Amino acid sequence: MASFLPDEEILRHVPRVSDLTMADIPAEIGLFPLSGVLLLPRGKLPLNVFEPRYVALVEDALASQRLIGMIQPLWGEEDEEDEEKTPPLYSIGCLGRITSFTERADGTFAVTLSGVARFRVLRETGLHRGYRQARIDVSSFVGDLTEIPSEPFDRPKLLDSLRRYFRQKGLTARWSAIEQMGDDTLLVTLPMICPFPPAEKQALLDAGSLTDRVRVLQMLLDLSGPEEEGPPS
Repeated sequence: MASFLPDEEILRHVPRVSDLTMADIPAEIGLFPLSGVLLLPRGKLPLNVFEPRYVALVEDALASQRLIGMIQPLWGEEDEEDEEKTPPLYSIGCLGRITSFTERADGTFAVTLSGVARFRVLRETGLHRGYRQARIDVSSFVGDLTEIPSEPFDRPKLLDSLRRYFRQKGLTARWSAIEQMGDDTLLVTLPMICPFPPAEKQALLDAGSLTDRVRVLQMLLDLSGPEEEGPPS
């Protein structure tokens, strides 16, 4: 398992993610398209970076604002195998700031991104060192930097649905840790760890607020349907 230890010398003078303002966000960003992977504002996303173009993206990010644009491609996994194609992208992604990293002896990276704010792609501006770049706009998502807590929601119902979903998918979880999470942390963590399909992940990212995200998350968990009853004993 990769460790995510910060290089203290490099990160010593990096402002905390919580201190970032709109003025700190550049108009153009390097993109990391990755299907089925969701980064939300205030979320933590570990990444294993080994493709040369994305190693270059991490190197360039470390040399500047340490920001990377995580975004999903629009096509399916079968298309992703064709490296000759350039996939179209969803219009909304999430900026992640490198808050810890390990550079390996072979030049690859293990990094952790902390979600900053969502962005909308205005237009792509071509390739730089092999990775895609785009002009972005974050003005529609300024609330991500100072997000208002969610309205009260039915937490027991949400967790019951989550337990059922995990049982149906054959997944395990540290339920004691989940139950101890605050509401806002829960609403960032659960969408990121649940293995929803890419389109459903995108619906969670597109949700306008934490309150909207609760509704989408509850709906997606309930779409798994009721559990089948076992045979009579």
